[in-house]
Order: sequence, then C-alpha cells, then structure tokens
Amino acid sequence: MVDQGALRGHPSGAIPTAFAVARPDVSGDGSVARRLAFDRLTDQRLLRAYRLATLVMRDGNEAQDAVHDAAVLAWTRFDELRDHDHFDAWFDRIVINACRQRLRQRRVRPLVNAATPDVALTDGATSRAEREVLRRALDRLTPEHRLVVVLRHLEGYPISEIATRIGEREGTVKSRLHYALRELRAAYEAADRGRESNQ
Repeated sequence: MVDQGALRGHPSGAIPTAFAVARPDVSGDGSVARRLAFDRLTDQRLLRAYRLATLVMRDGNEAQDAVHDAAVLAWTRFDELRDHDHFDAWFDRIVINACRQRLRQRRVRPLVNAATPDVALTDGATSRAEREVLRRALDRLTPEHRLVVVLRHLEGYPISEIATRIGEREGTVKSRLHYALRELRAAYEAADRGRESNQ
C-alpha cells in the first residue's frame, strides 16, 4: 500500500485518501522486491502527480481519482518499465492519460474547485488579483492547451520532455503552447483594460 504519510503537506491541508492503491498479496522474493521498488518510486512522486492532475482537471476530487487510477494502472504495468530511472516520465504519462480519459468521460469543461492548489508563480506575479486572473485564464483553456502550459511553465519541463510525457510530437506541443499562451496573453490584456477602466 502507498504510504499516506508521504502525502502530508497536501495543498489543501488534508491528506487525500484516494491514493490507497490496492495491490494483490504477493509471495516470493521477486514479488516483494517489485512491491518495494514500486512503493519507493510512487511515494516520491504522488504529491507531484496530484498537483499535476489538479492543475489539469481543475477539480481536487477528480484529480485524486485520476491519480489513483494511474497508480493502479502503473502497478499492473510496472514490469513493462525497463529502466526505473525513467519512472517519473512514465508515471506522468499514465497520470496525464488518466486525466484525459476522465475529461473525455465528463464531456464538459472542467469546473474550478476551491481545493485547487496554489500555483507557485515563477514570473514574479504575487498579487492576489494577478493570480485570480491567471486561474480564470487557465480555466478557459482547453484541457490539452492547459496541460502543455502546466508542464512547461509550472513544472518547468522542456518541449522534448513534454512531448514524451504526453505522447505527442514536439511540433504539436509547440503549436498547443503557442495558442495557449496567446489566449493567456489576451486574458491578461483584457483584465488590464478592465482595471484601467475601473480607475
């Protein structure tokens, strides 16, 4: 079972309970080693996976479910991972695909949930108003556009790594990023015009 103690410091202050991954009882030294390796890798990754899923899904409960689904799938396919050094990218891709599947099943735009974790902005934006503008602008992006923005500008991955993690070509990632940033700029400009007219 994944140690929930690793989830302390969860952005909303509570420890999500959806991460308890049910795994079959194992016997034999190879199975125990497999379980220990999986636990070690997932314990180090769950909070980041939850943060990523929350930013993509824009709903804390849906994010928990997506990460739980991803963890279960990763456990069942763990033997397919040849190099444990690539676990983060492999697991991110599973999390991203779980988010995509849940978004397709909803067939509606994601709703904003108050449990959305605070985003550490690296561009110096510190005011509450700017953060709110960013949240609203991110909410308006399509899930695919939001995903590349989150991976590039909030998680800090290069284009090639994003392409690997989402299973798309680099050109597709660049295109989505271009259009997403254009939409974000337009939202910021509209917010600036609104502030200027209120002064």
